[in-house]
Amino acid sequence: MSEFVSICDVGPRDGLQIAKTRMTTDDKVKWIASLYAAGIPEVEVGSYVPPRVIPQLSDTAEIVSRVLAEVPGLVVQALAPNLRGAQNAFNGGVHKISMPISVSEGHSKANLNRTPADSIAMMKDVMDWMKAQDRHVPVIVGASTAFGCSIDGIVTTKQTVALCKGLADAGVEHIMLADTVGYAHPAQVKEVIRAVRSEIGPVVYGLHMHDTCGLGIANCLVGVEEGIRAFDTCLAGLGGCPYAPGASGNVVTEDLVFMLESMGFRTGIDLEKLFVSRDILHAGLPAEPLSGQLAKAKIPPTFRKAA
Repeated sequence: MSEFVSICDVGPRDGLQIAKTRMTTDDKVKWIASLYAAGIPEVEVGSYVPPRVIPQLSDTAEIVSRVLAEVPGLVVQALAPNLRGAQNAFNGGVHKISMPISVSEGHSKANLNRTPADSIAMMKDVMDWMKAQDRHVPVIVGASTAFGCSIDGIVTTKQTVALCKGLADAGVEHIMLADTVGYAHPAQVKEVIRAVRSEIGPVVYGLHMHDTCGLGIANCLVGVEEGIRAFDTCLAGLGGCPYAPGASGNVVTEDLVFMLESMGFRTGIDLEKLFVSRDILHAGLPAEPLSGQLAKAKIPPTFRKAA
């Protein structure tokens, strides 16, 4: 268990997109810098969507520009909903681009105004365009609603496998299985990971889990046991999709880091510094409730960071 597990904190994007109040650009940059100072190597800093769609993220282009200049060393990731967004993210200088593609038709239409089949076709255009550029920028597709949907209800493993196979055939090289609404349970997570990997192999490399039903950490543990070594999380468990009714916060960064490090997996992240980052987050977004079991319990004296 001495392996490295990569954590990408998606708080400045997923965590803020349904926040009731808006964080200033200066406070966002300060927060992102504190995450990197705590040892988080990669942060999803915003989303290249029209400002009218998600006004909380309307300063993404400025955030990207400032973070690239002010937080050297940080792997800067941003979300894009379509080819134009991916082009804007690329031209903005990001190091990675994340793109959400829904398994369920209901969420796909609500979130992206297109069917899953249309999204697969769009991703082929994105991958073809990216391959023609003179700079390699990885595109990570989040297979949204891979474990269930608050609009369509049950999402079968067969549906998730079919979407992921279509994405791989379209040239996608990196897929995160996303529990957008937080309905997954450990046995289901194991089944889906194994089924998708049997079809497309290591193209599936990470998990993006939510904690709506309180099983986020348990689901991540199953992922670790199945060989997953990349996770999306959010400091203080903020987040949720505005187009997925009932969806709530992401897996808490601090809680997952505590579990992984306690088990002997290396993350490179300092828990004490994450609490400093929580304070910076709270100062910049004082009206937003913060979650997290470790924040309540504090770091126990039995804790030993992985060597």
